[in-house]
Amino acid sequence: MKDDTFSEVLPRPPRRQSRRVGVGSVPVGGGAPIAVQTMCNTPTEDPEATLAQIERVAGAGCEIVRVAVPDHRSARAFGEIVEHSPIPVVADIQFSAELAVKTVEAGAAKVRINPGNIGGPEKVRRVADAALAARVPIRVGVNSGSVGQEVRERHGGVTPEALVESALAETRLLEEYGVEDMVVAIKASDAARTIASCRLLAESCDYPIHLGVTEAGPPRTGTVKSAYALGTLLSEGIGDTIRVSLTTDPEEEVRTAWDILAAVGVRVRGPQIVSCPTCSRCHIDMILLTEMVEKALRDVSVPMTVAVMGCIVNGPGEARDADVAICAEKGGGVITRRGQVIKKVGQGELLPALMEEVRAVERELQGTEGARA
Repeated sequence: MKDDTFSEVLPRPPRRQSRRVGVGSVPVGGGAPIAVQTMCNTPTEDPEATLAQIERVAGAGCEIVRVAVPDHRSARAFGEIVEHSPIPVVADIQFSAELAVKTVEAGAAKVRINPGNIGGPEKVRRVADAALAARVPIRVGVNSGSVGQEVRERHGGVTPEALVESALAETRLLEEYGVEDMVVAIKASDAARTIASCRLLAESCDYPIHLGVTEAGPPRTGTVKSAYALGTLLSEGIGDTIRVSLTTDPEEEVRTAWDILAAVGVRVRGPQIVSCPTCSRCHIDMILLTEMVEKALRDVSVPMTVAVMGCIVNGPGEARDADVAICAEKGGGVITRRGQVIKKVGQGELLPALMEEVRAVERELQGTEGARA
């Protein structure tokens, strides 16, 4: 049966051919749908708070979640988090092979390490052996702060070539210990180096690539930076999972990731909103109305187009292709479905009337998907 939460948008950009690994129940690479990830910002040693946040991000569309495991208290809580999480949980480990092994044994769906800071080849081998025994993939993570001094000096700084060299050195070390299931992530805090590094990495190996701009910043600037970098790479067929790293609630990271996927034409989850920027013809508070519509649509997971237009002059024409639309006028407006006027309502009824039609379209589309299954 087809998952009616998601739909593929055609034509899709050509995808880079990568090997496939399994992150719990989520396939990554090998042509699988690009997976959306985020990272918890709750204390991992507090499993109740962490699981509550995981439930929220899963509801927003997160498919894989990562949690930091900085100490033994967090490692002890990790097993409970894995047991009750609705989505696969990745352990984020720095500096400690012992913690990495503990999280693998506790059921991690993937373990994220930087082999360069884990304590030397023998400790990397310990992690590799544990991952192989549990059939758990390893994510090799390299960013602009983790490139060794020798590599930096040889390349004249943290260049894309330096980042890729560091990543491939780490994958080769794990390959020596028998690890084949890896996901590689190269991230810089600027879009240009992220793009250049991932392009070079894509040409240099067939491992799945996790995309992201590290430390992208607060919501507005971080979204712009991430949309440029990730959108460029996705449009070139590069990328198997993505995370939008923002200094905000992880749920917002997830929604932004889905917005980027939809804008590129790769995957769609839930409604896409079309709204006019307003002008002097508008007789309604479009900003407030659009914000209310956006909030009301958050629990709708079926892909559809919803338009919010601020006047009756251009609204009907511009919203003709929308599944459901508001075309506002002084004192109220009309609700349309695929260009056909359904009803005329007063200003206070615009949102309820719109949502009534949205739910009708949702039931209709869900029925269509069920019929296709």
